[in-house]
Amino acid sequence: MLSESLNNRRVDAMNQPERHENFDTDAIRRKISEVRTRSASERNPQDAPVELNSRARLIARQFHIETYSPTMLIGLLRLSEALAVTGFGLGTMIWLTGLDLNALTGAGLLAGLVGLLTILFVQIADGYQITALRSAARTLPRIMLAFAAAFCLVLMGMVMIGAPTDVPQSWFISFALSGAGLFLIERTFIAFAIRRWSRNGTMERRAVIVGGGEPAKQLIRNMEAQADNDIRICGIFDDRDARRSPDIIAGYPKLGTVAELVEFARLARVDMLIISLPLTAEQRILELLRKVWVLPVDIRLAAHANNLKFRPRSYSHVGKVPMLALFDKPIADWDAVAKRIFDIFFSLVALALLWPVFLGAALAVKLTSPGPIIFKQVRHGFNNEEIRVFKFRSMYTNMSDPTARQAVTKGDPRVTPVGRFIRKTSIDELPQIFNVLRGDLSLVGPRPHAVLAQTADRVYADVVEGYFARHRVKPGVTGWAQINGWRGEIDSDDKIKYRTAFDLYYIENWSLWFDLKILFLTPIRLMNTENAY
Repeated sequence: MLSESLNNRRVDAMNQPERHENFDTDAIRRKISEVRTRSASERNPQDAPVELNSRARLIARQFHIETYSPTMLIGLLRLSEALAVTGFGLGTMIWLTGLDLNALTGAGLLAGLVGLLTILFVQIADGYQITALRSAARTLPRIMLAFAAAFCLVLMGMVMIGAPTDVPQSWFISFALSGAGLFLIERTFIAFAIRRWSRNGTMERRAVIVGGGEPAKQLIRNMEAQADNDIRICGIFDDRDARRSPDIIAGYPKLGTVAELVEFARLARVDMLIISLPLTAEQRILELLRKVWVLPVDIRLAAHANNLKFRPRSYSHVGKVPMLALFDKPIADWDAVAKRIFDIFFSLVALALLWPVFLGAALAVKLTSPGPIIFKQVRHGFNNEEIRVFKFRSMYTNMSDPTARQAVTKGDPRVTPVGRFIRKTSIDELPQIFNVLRGDLSLVGPRPHAVLAQTADRVYADVVEGYFARHRVKPGVTGWAQINGWRGEIDSDDKIKYRTAFDLYYIENWSLWFDLKILFLTPIRLMNTENAY
């Protein structure tokens, strides 16, 4: 049992201070995975969707605007500082010698090396922590020392290898002074900007606490005790009544139940869910996770009150408060940037190669039946948001079904002759490349389904309990399920269950190489038109 495995790992820090063990959160994930393809008939009636209460909805709207990710900011700062050091080195050389190509080449190489080493040394000195970035006075000595160490190391390397250079000695002095001035001005500005962004909410991590009572109160107090904490607590959600979980905890309101939390996290831009329950409450933790794991957020279990002492790598931290990482938001921060670059590049390549197909399909649709060339359909996008997906129209206009309540079947009389061909070859999906360029879709991801799409007389969410977990990432034009044969008509419960299972596998195993594999296998697998009507 999970409770036994957790209890075996629990440590009395007073009696056994030297004992450390790994905390295996995979056991919890395996428990959650058991419900992923469970039928709605096995679902607890309390799990049904609920309407968000008015107070929670009002607060959710206040947090609807996106924030700057600290991880992204720090990454951009590293890059900009390395480029700035290199730029100042070249600028100083131009000021001293003019446009001397040999001197500029030597100065660029040396300045670039100094910039890279400076970034490395600043990272080692913890100069890229948010707490360090807030205070220029506290961190500038470390920054200057890192720059000086990088500068001296490059000089020593030149002397040791006897590297010839056309760089004059005056450049080294001017570069050192200008570089120091750069960090003095830049770090002062960054500290001012981060403090301002933190005050107005532009740069913060938004968290919701799950579970109330005394554990939540202790957690909030511990987090608020850290002056440089970047966490904004949006509210508390708990299923217990006011006797066991007060409506106001440490100054923060209880906004509703865990079922309402799911809807809240889809309206607000929440980054993290923090579960404030003791590890002994195994069943409650599993029930909570079973409801919230479908959200595209980090899920953490607060470990501040459990008297645990695991190996440091078992923890993630919010400030100095230890957390056990249960689920991470998929494809976040720089992974999301890399995927977006991937999408834009290959979308432009596809447009350049396939424009004759676009033109031919548009003419065929327009000339063979009355109505618009492009059909727009409302489908589920990232985090259950509704998006309008473009397709070449394949049905007669007077018979079209924008809601997709009635799936297209073999020999469907609503489909035009041209529509039948472009559907079998998936040419009707090509306009979704414009959805990719707009940012609504990704090239690769779970296929977006129409909001009211259903099998038999039930919508997909009523067939597969973990269905909405597909929406933790942007939907795609093609996906892992499609190239494995799960495309076309969904006329049975098993088909949507298998499609969901393949989509979840993709999300949990995502990489750019995986995307590339799916993208290049798609044309090959589309030759099988057995299930495309």
